Amino acid sequence: MRDVMRYSGIVTKVAAMRAKLLKPQDYEQLASMDTVTDIIEYLKQTKSYGKFITQMDESLYHRGNIEKVLIQSLYDDYTRLYRFADMQQKDFLKIFMKRYEVDLVRYCLRIVFNHSNVPFDLNYKKPFFDKYSKIRIDQLVMAKNIDHLVDYLKNTEYYAPLSRIRQSGASTLADYELALDLYYFSMMWKKRKGNWDKKDKEMLTKELGAKIDLLNLQWIYRAKKYYHMLAPDIYTLLIPIQHKLSNQEFKDLVEAPSVEEFKRRLNETYYGKKYEFGEQVQIESIVNECVEHILTIAYRNHPYSLASIQQYLFLKEEEIYKITTALECIRYGLSQRETLQYLVQKQRRQGGNAS
Repeated sequence: MRDVMRYSGIVTKVAAMRAKLLKPQDYEQLASMDTVTDIIEYLKQTKSYGKFITQMDESLYHRGNIEKVLIQSLYDDYTRLYRFADMQQKDFLKIFMKRYEVDLVRYCLRIVFNHSNVPFDLNYKKPFFDKYSKIRIDQLVMAKNIDHLVDYLKNTEYYAPLSRIRQSGASTLADYELALDLYYFSMMWKKRKGNWDKKDKEMLTKELGAKIDLLNLQWIYRAKKYYHMLAPDIYTLLIPIQHKLSNQEFKDLVEAPSVEEFKRRLNETYYGKKYEFGEQVQIESIVNECVEHILTIAYRNHPYSLASIQQYLFLKEEEIYKITTALECIRYGLSQRETLQYLVQKQRRQGGNAS
């Protein structure tokens, strides 16, 4: 009863927001579109995106600008949730915000390292970050090189790990992205032990633990298959945390003498038995599937908990990914049937309670 009272306001808000998410018939419509303008006009009629699109000049109707609209809708949803949250729920949303910060820093790193002609077009994010983050976008857009970028992050938690990489003499984009990922996941793994209810800690541990395990498996596989890296070098790429993998399994996977042996050992692990990886190891496609399953079960079993917030934001991000995919399919001239295969939710391979 205490949880019902605490979460009744925000759960009611989440329910109203969930009702605005796109339905399967909407994705069928998107798959049938021939141009980006068709998709924009369709989204203009939706409650989630319409108010942002109507503010656009029609001369700006192209893929780059519509993606900004999608992100603004996500930020608007976060703001609505934050407004309805109590203090503990706000603490969770502040931690959740860090994923948006990491995405922003990663984007800026790539612009700087690639000397990209694409400008730091981040003004549409500035109001949101000014309100919820210590990162100052007006400073980041001035960065001309990695030294500038790292220095502009000086008053944030990301300065220390990136500064250490700079001082070490490492000089590649991969070095900085790895340092960012290692800091983020290690920090989040500690944050899950915060002052949360037992069921919330369980959900956070399962979601984050599965993501870390699967990302490690993905990096091990890529290191072996595409870069032919040796075990000592692979260890330096990995997050030093295991959830459903034992220390011995982790060691065996990293030190497998071949890709074929890696696959064999992978299929003996918790994840191999659950997903039955075939000849083509597509760990990337499993990450979101596993996380969605964990969040859906958590929300189903405990609707008056942090799962109500986290699952909604996950679904919103998935929706944005699918709309962006539809835009990409138009760009490459895919048929309606091919596009729909990317957009329609596939039947989940697992059922019952997440464990």
